[in-house]
Amino acid sequence: MNITVVCDVLGEANNGTTIAALNLIRAMKERGHNVRVVCSDQNRKAEEGFYIVPTLNLGPFNGYLKKNGVALSRPDSKIVSEAIEGADVVHFMTPFSLSRKAIKLAKKKGIPLTAGFHCQAENFTSHLFLKDSKIINRLFYHTVWGIAYRNCACIHYPTQFIRDTFEHTIRKDTPGYVISNGVNKAFHPVEVERDPKYDGKYLIQFTGRLSKEKTHKVLIDAVNLSKYREQIQLVFAGIGPLHDKLEKRGRKLPNPPEFHFFSREDLVKQLNMADLYVHPAEIEIEAISCLEAIACGLVPVIANSPRSATRYFAIDERNLFHNKDAKDLAKRIDYWIEHPEERKVLVERYRGFVEQHEYEHCMDRMEQMMLNAAKEHAHG
Repeated sequence: MNITVVCDVLGEANNGTTIAALNLIRAMKERGHNVRVVCSDQNRKAEEGFYIVPTLNLGPFNGYLKKNGVALSRPDSKIVSEAIEGADVVHFMTPFSLSRKAIKLAKKKGIPLTAGFHCQAENFTSHLFLKDSKIINRLFYHTVWGIAYRNCACIHYPTQFIRDTFEHTIRKDTPGYVISNGVNKAFHPVEVERDPKYDGKYLIQFTGRLSKEKTHKVLIDAVNLSKYREQIQLVFAGIGPLHDKLEKRGRKLPNPPEFHFFSREDLVKQLNMADLYVHPAEIEIEAISCLEAIACGLVPVIANSPRSATRYFAIDERNLFHNKDAKDLAKRIDYWIEHPEERKVLVERYRGFVEQHEYEHCMDRMEQMMLNAAKEHAHG
């Protein structure tokens, strides 16, 4: 197949949407498909198959986007048209301006559209300080349905949670496929030499962007309330606009949190050094980072948030804590510190759970979704 993937956001692998896009592009190429990519990542100009459009200029908001480590793409009709010419399917990652241009042109050329649903309403409205506005979040879903997703032959939802949320809000059934973004086989238990700086420490890991919806502050406060606060070392893997605030908040701990952006290889090593993984995010479509930790043999403790799919990764009530409740999280942390043998038992129970999210299997299903869209269109 000739597949065109349209990316409003693509650059450094510092956010879930970019990582999902890069994985999809790589996987479809490995399966023998001709993949073209439309994006504004100027660093990829020399790469074969990449069609580079300008970066969207948002004036005073450019600095804010840079702080978040992302850049949005500005549509260019000529470039987009060239990228989708002769495509069997056009797949877009997010419903923003570049993708909307691709939708319009693909419809004119009679090319079927597929899409990923990688943008939870709150991921967008949190930047407007409106993440808790039910009206605005509903409006977001109705808007993206009207301008983008209603045109799709197939929609990829990373979790049943986000499919249910979207379809319930717009009050429509959609041509959806629930497929995990997948856990790379690189994430697995390995023997690593623990860094001497962690000697005598209980190492708690969290991987996620340093942004409001990830709710890092609850984890910092919980460690401060723990009976074992003197022993605990927090490690946050990620970058984002709240770095300075979180660093300041963490200074009250006996062992201030560490902040790092890890390569995949180093993250695997770090996860295999850790004792516990905590995912306090209030808003989450899937949280592959949590699955990666589980795949490396860590037991997770997850916020039981009604706006997070990650809570469904809990196979035991001891894997959950009350959303945004630092005191309850502290109790969970203390429990797992005091019951290391029970933690080992739960690690074994999680092995089968991880297999459901194996990367190659998930990419096979993504390929089949696109093939279905192309075949249905050809026979339509």
